[in-house]
Amino acid sequence: MPAGVPAWTQGLPAWQEPPRLTATEETDVCVVGLGGSGLRAVLELRDSGLDVVGIDAGPVAGQAAGRNGGLVLAGIAAFHHEAAALLGEDAAADWYRETLGEVGRMLEETPRWLRRTGSLRIAADDAEVADCQVQLGAMRKAGLPAEPYDGPEGKGLLFPADAVMNPLGRCRELAGRALQAGARLYTGTRATSVGTGLVTTTGGAVRCRAVLVAVDGGLAELLPELADDVRPLRLQMLGTAPTQEISVPRPVYRRYGFEYWQQLGDGRLLLGGFRDRGGAGEWGAPARAEGTVQELLEEFLRSGLGVRAEITHRWAAVVGYRPELLPFSGQVRPGVFAVGGYNGTGNVVGSLLARRAARELSAAI
Repeated sequence: MPAGVPAWTQGLPAWQEPPRLTATEETDVCVVGLGGSGLRAVLELRDSGLDVVGIDAGPVAGQAAGRNGGLVLAGIAAFHHEAAALLGEDAAADWYRETLGEVGRMLEETPRWLRRTGSLRIAADDAEVADCQVQLGAMRKAGLPAEPYDGPEGKGLLFPADAVMNPLGRCRELAGRALQAGARLYTGTRATSVGTGLVTTTGGAVRCRAVLVAVDGGLAELLPELADDVRPLRLQMLGTAPTQEISVPRPVYRRYGFEYWQQLGDGRLLLGGFRDRGGAGEWGAPARAEGTVQELLEEFLRSGLGVRAEITHRWAAVVGYRPELLPFSGQVRPGVFAVGGYNGTGNVVGSLLARRAARELSAAI
């Protein structure tokens, strides 16, 4: 297996990438980034009757959208009790319910690639067990789905409405639908500048009435105004051959979410995390699987989970983190909008915000 290839590629049907842009296109909206957020926006814009061109520097879902852990979790990056303390109880509950609705829409939209399994938050120590109890109390007060859990994985919480997915398979299906809906998509087409009414690329240009940039970890590179707001951070993963050494019926995130894993239907185990123990070098690092984080992942796989199966895949992705609790969504320049900075929760939050942004943009032009 080539270095850096995510385990999600295994077993996918044949796929033909869209072509490179080689000329100048004119359209209503140019969407930069063909991951889950960008493709969701393209479809939403087409549903509104707008002409759309979408571009990506690499392949469809070539960055974090197709290289993440495949967890489809309701809520924002902060646990609900933390969000309630910072946003207010009503606002935090609204966010949770909206993301719950988005999980449901995603399941209906691409059932081939998603399964509702529920998810587990497992405590790494007694202090985290206590934190889980606080979270459970806050969620019950808000009428949100959560249950106490004590099982083979440890003690913590069960969230029955969550799901898992093959993120690359889902994105390719969305791209196919976008093409069928009349959108023009181009891959291998890096945006070199984004301005009001014009996106220039390595192969051509797009003249448009508005631009939506949906590249998460690459936002600051294209939009320097966001350099202090959205920082790129590397997340790393590994995958094993099929194994019966462990049974993981639902995804697990442990130690406040710093480790996370799931087992696929064929028995393969996918494990990510330890970015907090990789040092400052994980900030702004390229999407390469390497160094301390890979060593810690392998050690946890062997000693923490007791899995001796062969490691078949190692990969990484760059995502956007911001000090603010909520992701970025809004206008950056006249006619230039952006979504990103999902703090590692882009599968659901990114899809939700892309829908919102597309609708707001459609109403504005």
